[in-house]
Amino acid sequence: MGLNGIILINKERGISSNSVVNKVKHILKADKAGHLGTLDVLGEGLLPVTLGKCTKLFDFYLNKDKVYKTIFKFGETTDTLDLEGEVTLKNDVIVTKEKLNSIIPQFIGEQNQLPPQYSAKKINGQKAYDLARKGIENIELKPKLIHIYSIKILSQIDANVFELEIHCSSGTYIRSICRDMATKLSTYGVMLKIIRTRCADFDISNSYTLQDLKNGNYKIITVQELFDYPSINLDDNETSKILNGININYPKDGFYKLFNNNKFLGLVNVTDNKMRFTLRCV
Repeated sequence: MGLNGIILINKERGISSNSVVNKVKHILKADKAGHLGTLDVLGEGLLPVTLGKCTKLFDFYLNKDKVYKTIFKFGETTDTLDLEGEVTLKNDVIVTKEKLNSIIPQFIGEQNQLPPQYSAKKINGQKAYDLARKGIENIELKPKLIHIYSIKILSQIDANVFELEIHCSSGTYIRSICRDMATKLSTYGVMLKIIRTRCADFDISNSYTLQDLKNGNYKIITVQELFDYPSINLDDNETSKILNGININYPKDGFYKLFNNNKFLGLVNVTDNKMRFTLRCV
């Protein structure tokens, strides 16, 4: 049986999430690998990489919230809202810490957010940034409902330059927050840096670099460790049935970790007293 689990990678700036996944797959000789949410090429930090059967967990983690550390600069912007683009607008407005703090409450809670023109959002099957790079103007992006739980100013680095921590729902564009904050402050904004520090219950403090993996310094989180579900231990006859698609009755509905003679079989969901796999690991 191949590798099944999740490994937390600390992604470097300048490499795509898919490239990281391919490198992890190669280093660990995994049959399959995926990730639990893309980081932009310029983004850094926590990238949970799924291995083997755990690539099927993408949907389970799809809507989990995230925490980012980011640096915003006010007084100018670029066409991409980050350092990848070209400066398009500037002004002389000075943003103080007090002014920035005064508008933060307006961004807390559920709201509709307009994605950046340069984003991976698909429009008629094409990614918005591909259309933008072709010079196609007036790309019609639709706002998306997001939730921002908290925004904290961690420090003021320089005039108009601030480090913030943002706790938000999945699908939130941090660059768009910078743009929208700048609008409230009658100026422009550009994101200089972004680091993801949390994804669901995973924390960057438990992550590894690609060099760590090459050196053999890493830990794979197993499915058993991921889910704090009660356990069910089946006998050989019951195991044969469920592995062959035959329903097994169980008196209490819910999610469980399934074993046979202490061998982990996977995760099951019992509904109306009938047991079915949600993640099969054998």
